[in-house]
Amino acid sequence: MIKAASNRQQQPATAPARRPEMRLRPTAPILPPTNIQGNALMVVIAIMAFLACLTFGAVSMVRATAAGWQSQIAREITIQIKPEDGLDMNRALVRAKDLALSFVGTRDGRIMDDDATARLLEPWLGTGLNLEDLPVPRLVIITIDESNPPDFEAMRALLRNEVPQAFLDDHRTWVNRLVAMARTTVLIGFGVLILVFTAMVLTVVFATRGAMSGNRHIVEVLHFVGAESRFVAREFQRHFLKISLKGAAAGGFAAACVFAAAGFWQSRSLATPQSDQATALFGTFSIGLLGYAGIFATMIIIALLTTLTVRLTVLRTIDEIDLIRSDPARTDPLAGD
Repeated sequence: MIKAASNRQQQPATAPARRPEMRLRPTAPILPPTNIQGNALMVVIAIMAFLACLTFGAVSMVRATAAGWQSQIAREITIQIKPEDGLDMNRALVRAKDLALSFVGTRDGRIMDDDATARLLEPWLGTGLNLEDLPVPRLVIITIDESNPPDFEAMRALLRNEVPQAFLDDHRTWVNRLVAMARTTVLIGFGVLILVFTAMVLTVVFATRGAMSGNRHIVEVLHFVGAESRFVAREFQRHFLKISLKGAAAGGFAAACVFAAAGFWQSRSLATPQSDQATALFGTFSIGLLGYAGIFATMIIIALLTTLTVRLTVLRTIDEIDLIRSDPARTDPLAGD
């Protein structure tokens, strides 16, 4: 008996039966990842992002071109001498140059010779010109210090006394016109950006309300069981943020490719009539790192605007649901959406 008892004590105790592991079903998102409304909204955001980035890049390019023109014009002044009977043109040119260089703020001066003057007139009068037979004014170009320009009025008065046929052009009229053109272009560009952003916000509002109408029963159930408005808004934000990021990235990338392709075409077609005309009108098709950074910032702004618009729209829709629940006599304002 003692041996039997010891054998029972050596036998291991029976392990308790294990309960089956509980498997939680993964929660599904409130909104489906892809649907017709989401795809259509993504295309619309991509188009608007493309237009916004294209406008920003064009404004940056025109502004840089105008700044380059302004800098080139502001660095030089021109003295024009009209031919007259008995005037020694070469002596008058040298005299005007020396008088201009005597002022503080001037750096260098050069007289345009007959060949350079003929090249300037070649597009209008053709080749083989004899300047001695034509009453063509001659030019003296003076380089000035932009930070410390000379006294133009005093220089103009001295030239008038010493060389009556000389006329000083300090290009201030052209500089003012370029500045006005650059400012107008920037204002127009910002106006177009504001219109694009406004249209995008309105589109997102209608798309969000459409999504709310299609999934309103889910929102009502979640709201009825105690889900906070911020939770529902966060779910919609996450859904539309993905859509807006994809659309903005596609539109911004397409705009960057347009500028890169235009710059590549311009670099490959140098010294051609098409490239020369485009360069004279628009400058170089290069927006630089600052322009590409602006395109990236525009994409981020579009995504943030979309997220903020979605949040405000969802919170407002939930407030409307609460108003309808508190007053059953009210009609559903979302029924017609």
